[in-house]
Amino acid sequence: MHLHQPLNDHKCRVRARIEEMRPVIASDPEYTVRDQERMTTATRYFAWQSRLASRELGSRIVEVGCGIGNFTALLADREVIVAVDVAPSYIAKHRQRFRTCPNIQSQILDASAPEFPALASHRPDSVVCLNVLEHISNDLLALSNMASILEPRGKVILIVPAFPALYGPIDAKLGHHRRYEKRGFAALARRAGLKVVTLNYMNSIGFIGWWMNAKLLPRQAQSESQIRIFDRAIVPVMSRLESLVKPPFGQSIFAVLEKP
Repeated sequence: MHLHQPLNDHKCRVRARIEEMRPVIASDPEYTVRDQERMTTATRYFAWQSRLASRELGSRIVEVGCGIGNFTALLADREVIVAVDVAPSYIAKHRQRFRTCPNIQSQILDASAPEFPALASHRPDSVVCLNVLEHISNDLLALSNMASILEPRGKVILIVPAFPALYGPIDAKLGHHRRYEKRGFAALARRAGLKVVTLNYMNSIGFIGWWMNAKLLPRQAQSESQIRIFDRAIVPVMSRLESLVKPPFGQSIFAVLEKP
């Protein structure tokens, strides 16, 4: 154990140095809205993400980062859904959208806030957090809070952006604090008191596209034409292939974590 400590300390210092060098750009709400509007055409991509996450979820769900409820709508038949987001405008639209659904509640709440553990009163068996953890500055606290509200054997299902080396202008403008790699994410999960059940890279072709946008071009926003081509021509084939063979790299990480 002690033989590896100098190497681990070196890795921590290197990572800290990278974080210092990375430009800190606060997220722009208008930019985020425009990005979401561009991504609305990626229906096959979102359906793929939804298939992966939905099959792991139970009947009593807390959704972290619900937005206006696009994923919530796919879960509307579950027993209880408590949907939270930090943006009041999103929650207002979410409440209006699901006003006739007594099993769905909407709250303005940050996963790293001290009030979050109170959601344990809903007895959730699963938490879903898709493309949100990277927006939270204290991801360990947020993940620990998610674990704290779960019943035993409950699950946290996440999708997070992969590979710190891919971090670029679009990440910064979207307010991403980080991108993850599998080993570091597994360590984060353990520190939060969760056991790793599934940890896979996904969207291998998207890795190449994001690298081009972040490093080769580099773009300040996603291209609508890129999104359309990717969604129509690539996602149907890639999602089937990756269900058979897990890729060694990808734009994102899909994770299923379990509370002991």
